[in-house]
Amino acid sequence: MTASAHVITLRLLKGFALSVDHNRVCISSGAQRLVAFLALQDIPRTRSYVAGTLWPDATVARANANLRSALWRTARTGHQVIEASAQELAIDKCIAVDIHDAVARAHRLLDTTRPCDDVLTTQTRTDLSADLLPDWENDWVLIEQEQYHQLRLHALEAMCERLTTARRHGEAVAAGLAAVRAEPLRESAHRVLVKAHLAAGNRGAALRQYEQCRVVLRDELGLEPSRSLKDLLPQATERPARTAVAAR
Repeated sequence: MTASAHVITLRLLKGFALSVDHNRVCISSGAQRLVAFLALQDIPRTRSYVAGTLWPDATVARANANLRSALWRTARTGHQVIEASAQELAIDKCIAVDIHDAVARAHRLLDTTRPCDDVLTTQTRTDLSADLLPDWENDWVLIEQEQYHQLRLHALEAMCERLTTARRHGEAVAAGLAAVRAEPLRESAHRVLVKAHLAAGNRGAALRQYEQCRVVLRDELGLEPSRSLKDLLPQATERPARTAVAAR
């Protein structure tokens, strides 16, 4: 049965979930690793490359056997999840993968040459706030997680700035808070959030956010905010640092 005959979705943000026609499909952990790995590849991969990456500590024979088992267990779903040839493997093109859409929207937010009002949505912020396959710690996953983490941080900051420019202040603050939660030590995230508060006319909230940034940078890194952040709130440099109220 082909994927095109059904709506098959793969969720990798917040955790692994394979669904067919909105019904969750359970597969083994080995099959999950195989499906997730292929979904995160830009191109088809050879069987030997996939086996060696997913089971790096196994012998070649054992890794290949594990791959065959994972393919068999995936096929038992009764749906074509993986495109398999004699030499290469790839995720089926008809499957909707959430991170593919999230990455595309992130790049649109970062493209300053064109508008992107259609992606300035709560769903975009939610997806960009989610971790990729949390609690998975395989070496190949860690690389993908960090790559997406950095992309989503930049995208959330860009989203905050675009919403601030559009005078959608509440949504801008929400995007800025999401960026700060994702990386509390990232000064640029605090900066766009301070700007969002100031644009909304909330100088008190901007000052509290500045102080939160100053405290966390001092306590965790022994650093002070940069001049570009200080210049947003000149009066802040005259106030003693105090314990900041956590972002909500």
